[in-house]
Amino acid sequence: MTAAIDGVGIGIDAVEVPRFRRVLARRPGLRERLFTGGELAYAARFADPAPRLAARFAVKEATMKSLGVGLGAFRFHDVEVVRQPGGAPGLSVGGRASELAGRLDVTDWRVSITHTDLMAEAVVLALGGRR
Repeated sequence: MTAAIDGVGIGIDAVEVPRFRRVLARRPGLRERLFTGGELAYAARFADPAPRLAARFAVKEATMKSLGVGLGAFRFHDVEVVRQPGGAPGLSVGGRASELAGRLDVTDWRVSITHTDLMAEAVVLALGGRR
């Protein structure tokens, strides 16, 4: 037996890692504006944090798209990529992003992230919604 899943929205985003790396190098304060302490700590564990940060940025943008909004609708810190038990990516959503999700009756999220040295991509599915 399969359970029906209602989707509110889906978002996808891609980030060019070398370009993102250059932007972070030119604007050092941008890291703290875009990423939570947990996201920065996770990425810092790797010799090259740029692909992981680019992937997390893609998740934040894909989350906006899944809610049907664009840049400026909520702060980047309102969406944090977290690791679920077993290592799968998940979302912690607060602030204005949580308010927007609440208005759409979002009850859960699905996140898929991938990256190479050149590209980072993310897909976010907002689940729930009114029946």
